[in-house]
Formats: sequence, structure tokens, C-alpha cells
Amino acid sequence: MRAAQTQGWKSAQKLGLASGASLIALVIGATAASSAQAQTAPASVEEVVVTGTRVVRDGYQAPTPLTVISETEILAAAPSNVADFVNDIPSIVGSATPQTSNASISSGTAGVNALNLRGLGATRTLVLLNGQRSVGSTITGAVDVNTFPQGLISGVQIVTGGASAAYGSDAVSGVVNFILDTDYQGFKGSIEAGQTTYGDDDEYRVNLTYGTEFAGGRGHLLLNGEIVDREGIYGVPRDWNNDGWYIITNPNYAPGNGQPERFLTSGAGLSNATPGGIIVDTPLRGTTFGVGGVVGQQAYGLTRDPWMIGGDWRANQVNDKQSLNADDRRKGFFGRVSYDVTDNIEVFGQVSYNTHASLGWTGVQFNQGNVTIRSDNAFLPADIRQQLAALNITSFRLGTTNADLPIRKTDNERTVTRYVVGAEGDFTAFNRDWRWDAYYQRGETETLEIARDITNNARLALAQDAVFAPNGQIVCRSTLTDPNNGCVPFNRMGIGVNSQAALDYILGNPQREQAFTQQVAAANISGDPFSTWAGPVSMAAGIEHRKEEVSGFVPTEFQSGWFVGNYRPTFGSYTVTEAYVEAVIPLADGFDVNAAVRGTDYSTSGYVTTWKVGAVYSPIPDLRFRVTRSRDIRAPNLNELFAAGTSRTNTLLDPFNNNQSTQFLELTTGNLNLDPELADTWGVGVVVQPSFLPGFAAAIDYFDIEIEGAIGSVAANTIVDRCFQGNQTYCAAIVRSGNQISRVSVSPFNFAVQKSRGLDLEASYRFNLGDGAMALRAVGTYYLENYEDNGIDVPTDTAGSISLPEFIYRATATYTADPWTVQLTGRGVSESTYDNAFIECTTGCPASTIANRTINNNKIDGAFYVDLAMTYDLKLLQKTEAFVSISNLFNRDPEIVAYGPAGTAYGNPSTSQGVYDILGRVFRLGVRFEY
Repeated sequence: MRAAQTQGWKSAQKLGLASGASLIALVIGATAASSAQAQTAPASVEEVVVTGTRVVRDGYQAPTPLTVISETEILAAAPSNVADFVNDIPSIVGSATPQTSNASISSGTAGVNALNLRGLGATRTLVLLNGQRSVGSTITGAVDVNTFPQGLISGVQIVTGGASAAYGSDAVSGVVNFILDTDYQGFKGSIEAGQTTYGDDDEYRVNLTYGTEFAGGRGHLLLNGEIVDREGIYGVPRDWNNDGWYIITNPNYAPGNGQPERFLTSGAGLSNATPGGIIVDTPLRGTTFGVGGVVGQQAYGLTRDPWMIGGDWRANQVNDKQSLNADDRRKGFFGRVSYDVTDNIEVFGQVSYNTHASLGWTGVQFNQGNVTIRSDNAFLPADIRQQLAALNITSFRLGTTNADLPIRKTDNERTVTRYVVGAEGDFTAFNRDWRWDAYYQRGETETLEIARDITNNARLALAQDAVFAPNGQIVCRSTLTDPNNGCVPFNRMGIGVNSQAALDYILGNPQREQAFTQQVAAANISGDPFSTWAGPVSMAAGIEHRKEEVSGFVPTEFQSGWFVGNYRPTFGSYTVTEAYVEAVIPLADGFDVNAAVRGTDYSTSGYVTTWKVGAVYSPIPDLRFRVTRSRDIRAPNLNELFAAGTSRTNTLLDPFNNNQSTQFLELTTGNLNLDPELADTWGVGVVVQPSFLPGFAAAIDYFDIEIEGAIGSVAANTIVDRCFQGNQTYCAAIVRSGNQISRVSVSPFNFAVQKSRGLDLEASYRFNLGDGAMALRAVGTYYLENYEDNGIDVPTDTAGSISLPEFIYRATATYTADPWTVQLTGRGVSESTYDNAFIECTTGCPASTIANRTINNNKIDGAFYVDLAMTYDLKLLQKTEAFVSISNLFNRDPEIVAYGPAGTAYGNPSTSQGVYDILGRVFRLGVRFEY
């Protein structure tokens, strides 16, 4: 039974006709040339296992689009890991990767590889391992794909449509299922290394797999281990990041003067913060403090705080203080043992253990003109102190990017352990064949999240308030009245002017320990209970119970008072009980109907019903139409429900103070009153496999996903803007200190409508060429709409913006002629806008509003990259292959993407790390062996 299913999957791989986003699982009996015959000849269970549905049926063509990635494709591309390869599929966009999640200090997601279908969020994408759930690596439930045994993955199946009725909650945008070769026998491994063309981001990887039978072939043992060490890239050592590109508030803008309000420009930098500090008010405005505290004067250029164009912009650049790629150290072990109790019953147990550690830079500590320095500060140069006294000034405000403070870092460690026991088998009853499986899984994730080199706000306030003691020694003012408080004076004015003792006094490493536990018990049965006039009816049914739980620990001293971090322990749990039934009913020759219904009961929000109805119609063997309609759900996760609160220091533009850049504490908490999201999904497609062109297939599928009651939160600046407009509900979330905003609270609610529409396109063609075989494949997704209406902000459509480029595509040409395999890949995105709501103009601009800001340039160029991979069979052992891959072959720089005008824009590298290739040309080489 086990061998039969595996053989079916491998057959589909070898023939290469399972086409992504379209061709569910076509298996051709004898040769690739018999495509037309395969559509009419019956296939046996040994030849095909259909996914995209729970029903397994001979020759069934599922109505739900499915992208199939074979092991052959993955090996030919030789990616750093499987997640990197999957993220190149156009339907997957906006995923969390070590490059994009590196700066996520308080959320604890740094270093995670979590997949995101349709750009609707990783929490709406259900990630499975061999059809089973896996414990999340973060409190949001996001599954880190790197915890899966990379050396055992024999394929990846991506269900690009609502699949909650068949697979369970969270499958709003679809399912990504990683298939393991659990029947492998022999010993194989790979040793790989990689480096960029700039000589950085060194990576080493070793993967070993062993499988053997025992007990006369009734038992099977499978072991896999992996070690990965990636050095990462600290900073942004690339020329494209050095030109000071930002979106700022136009210094020449005034309402009604025809100028754009927002201005995209190069040569820009902060006007109210320098590495060693700058006085931002009083007649001494512009006075700077440099190396050793040397006094200077800033050349402002064209200025509108917090930005300036020209002048000393370059001296104030700090957007190279993040990690371009976080370092990554992983160790993984996977073990599985199975035993055929009878010819029809197999029991199994498996365990996996993964450790992951990641360290990355997250930027400088910034103080944009909000540091108060008294005029009697002992660290002030004498001439500045004299000028302040002559002007009768008692204090001034200082802006600084704190060059004497170390760069902030995120240091995360995770241990993910997963245990599974189960059984599967088949039997005959009522003259019908039935298949069943059942399993229990317990997954545990333990995390240690450390924010390194973070300042303690209270200690810094004491340390920077330095004065002369009666004996002439510089001390903290507080020490004069409390001699034993341990305060060490810290100089905010200058570069290289502080001692290690001063740094040790104000710095700390806030940290949090968290544990996530997932328990799942599930059982499924499928078979063909009866037949209609058109053929056998296939059915599947199952039940699942799941419990998710989080607990944590944070030392009291790290729960508040820090620049970022401020972790609080979270506790909570919920249970889910689900049952489903699915059927495939043939109504006529070439016409099948698929239907499923699932009942889901949440301990937190009650009962919900999901369903799916689909049909496949093939009027001729060469042509197939399909349609689906489904209701899908996603329940709020542990973080959205129970988060006790994390906070970070951020900036916003305060309309109450003439849009002054204001630094504040942003507090995020959970909401126990959340309900499940409800999504309605349409899918319509057509598949073409012309009999006159064997080996060719093409498909186009339209998708339409609309989520009601989507869980989301309002940005802090939006909260302040709405309060300014008179909405008192939002004013309640704002805390002020005097006239300045000091804190804004942000929580999730069921208030948004999200809609995603688009087209999935694919064509593939396999044919003989000379002494070898050529395989061509092209996939693309065209996003027609990605719309959000939260009832508060003006509705936005991000399709075609930089957050979701309108067209994403990938095409490969793979030529195999023993002993060589060569693959050439082209991948790219279309041009984008910064924001579809922006109005582009340079003169004669209309009124600029919160809903429709005016900007001088709203365009971002598209990009196209070429990858090359080559494999050579060394004819050693059973199989030994040497390979080399070069991604971004022509070393194309990413397109420039500017950020601003508020938030942490000044610290962001000048591109979109989730859209473009940011590392440059990357070389990988290695050897794979098997015997």
C-alpha cells in the first residue's frame, strides 16, 4: 500500500506533466508521447495519487488548481533551500524570509521562512507536511519551512485556492503541502557551499539520508540529518544603497500652491539627527557634534524637518545598519520507523528535532530631535555653554542617531520538536476498496528572543543629565542626591566620547522565552462506495481535533522601559474540533462534480461551516473546463487573541503639531473578542492538452477571494490622523505627555474586507532534442485586484503597487543529455507604483489629501533576473552528481525603492527586500551522491 502510493507520485514526477496552477495529476501510462491516450485510458491506483482534494480516485482531474513542483525541478535549480525555490512561484508573494523579517525585533519572527499565498498573509496559508499539520515557529502559527527535512522532500504541491472544507481552517488562500519520500532505501547526501560575487554571505550545508528495510521487508527505517551555517551580511555593502533615496514632505509644498506634497528624491537625509548629535532648536540650531565632540555647523540644504535635500545629507545616512541577510545556523534531525502489521495495515512513528539560531543587525537607535539637554550639562563644550548662558537658554533639544551606541540586534533561538504516531491501511467491504489513515501529532516550539544592545530609557535619561560635582568630577545629576545609585554619565554630544562603563550602565538585552504547543488527532477514510450511470462515486470523510497553546516567561526588568523589546509573557490556548465529508460524483462522460462540507467548532468563537462545490467538464479529451466555489475560514491565532503586549519606539507625523515628526511608544496587544474570518472564493479555469502536440499543456485559471471580517489593525499614524479629524474612538488609544504623543495602542479587530482577484497562467512543453530531452515551463500570476476596506481608511487596491506587483512570472528551460543537465531560468516582476492612491504630478497638482497624496514620481521599474544551473553525472557509486548554480547571473541590482516620510524610513535599505533580488550574483556548488 505504501509503496503503491509512492510509486504513483514518482511516476507523476518523471513524466513532468503535472502542471502548476493547472494540471492536477496526469500520469501517462507508458511514454510521454502517449498524452492523448492517457486521458482516455483508465489508470490504476498504483499510477496516480490525486491531491488538491482528500479524495483519491483513478484518473480524477480535480477542479481546484494545483501547482506541482517535482524533486527533479528542485534538484536541477540547486537552491539554498526548498523555501527559496517555492518563493519563486508567482502565486506565492510577500513571504517572510530571513531577508525580509530580519528587523522584526518585538514580533519574534526574525529568521523565519514562512510562505504567503496571494499576498494575503502567511496566517492565511496552510502549510502541511505529508498532509499533516506542523507546529508553528512563531506565536502567529507561521510554520518555518526550514524545519522540514530538506533531503527527504520529493515534491511540493500548492493548492492555489480556498481549501478549508477539504484541509481545515486557515486554508483561506490555499495550501502548501510538502511531500516526503518515506519509502527511501539506500544512503544519499549532499555537500554544498555558496557565496555572493562580492565575497560575502558564505554558506555551507551538509545533508545525509539513510533508509533501510528490516524484518523481512515488513519494516522500514528512515533517518535524515542536516547542518546549515550561513554567515549572513551585516550592513548593506552595495553601491545601490548609497544615493540617499527617500520620499519626503516637499519643502516647497503648501496647500493650494500646485506643488506635490510628497517628493521622491535622491541626495536626501535626516535634518534633525546626526551621528554625534545636532541642536534642533534655539538660535544654536544646526550646531553639530562630531568625532571627539568637535563642534561644527550642519549645511542644511533644502529643508523641511525631518528631511533635507543636499547639504550634509550624506553624513547623516544610516540606512546601511541593517543586515542585508541575517546569519543562519540550523541543525535538523528526522527519524521515521514503520512496520506492516499485516499486508493491509502499516503503523509508523516519526520524530523531528530542529534548532535554529539567527543574529542580525536591525538598525541604529534614533532620536529625532527629542533629547532634552540642559545648559549646565558637563559634557557641553565651553564655548557652547557660554553661548547658551549669554542667550539665557536653560535647555535645548538634540537629535542623534547615536553613533556611540552599538547597532541594535535581534538574536533568536528556536527549538522545534515534532512527534507523530499513526497508522494507515486499506480493506475491502461490500465489494468495495477503502483506504484509511489516522495519526496523533504533538509539536513543541521553544523560543528565546533577545533584543541585543538596547538602551534602558530611565537609565539613559539619568546618564545623559551629567553635571560637575563640587570636586570637579563629572557625575549624573541624580548622584548628587543619591550617591549610591550607580549612575555612570553618558555623553550624547559627540562620536567616540563614551567609556565602556557608560555603555554597560545604559544597555541591556531584553529577552523573552516562549513555548508553543500543538496537539492534533485526526482520522480519514476514502473509497468508492457506489456507482452512478457515469462511473464510481468517490468519497472521503474525516475528523480532527486540535489544541494550540502558548506560554511564556519574561524577567520583570525586561517588560517595560526599553527603547524596543518591552516583552510581556503571553498565556492562552484554544481547541478546534472539525469533521468533513467530500465526494466526487460523475454525472456524464467527461463531467464530474466535487463537493465538500466541513463543520468546525472553536472553543473561543463557536461553530462555523465551510463548504466547496466544483465541477470538471471535458467535452473532448484535449480540453477541460473547471469551476469551484467555496466558503473558507481562518480563526484568530494565539497572538491575535492573547498577546499580552509588545512595544517599540517609532515615529509618526503629528497633525496636532503641524505634522511634526514625533517619537512615541507603539503598544500592540491581543483581542479576545475576535471572530473567525469568512472567505468566499471563486475559481474558473480551462486546461488544454492538444493531442496533436504530445507533451504540451497550457492552462489559465481565474481566482476571486473575498474575506469578510478580516482581522487587522489600524496603523498608529492613522489612529492619530482620525483623532485629529474628530473621531474620539481613536483619541482613546493615544496617550500624551504634555503636548507630545508618548504612546499609541494598536490592537486587531474584525473590521476589514479583503479581496484578491487575478489570473494564474501556465504552459509546459516536453520534447526530445538531439540526444537529450528539453522541458519548457512558464508560470505567471497576474493580479487584477488586491483590495482592502477597513471602514476607516480610504479603501486601497495594492495590486500593481510595490507591495504586490501586477505581474509576477517565472520560466525555465531544462535540457538533459547524459551526463549533463542544464537549466536556464528567467524570473521577474512588472513595474509598480509606490501607492495606487497617490496622484502623480509635478506642477498644477490638485489638492493633496490623506486619501490621495500628491507625489512627483509614483513609478518603480520592473525587474528581470536570469539564473543558470548545471549538473554533471560523475558516474560514481549508484549516482554522483556535481553541480553549480548561479542566481542573478548578470548581477542585476535591485530597483530603487524609497521610503518615507515617517516611521523608520531613514534606516531602510533603498529597495524592496521582498520583491527584488538584493544579494547580487550568488554562486553555489556542491556534490550529491547516492548508493
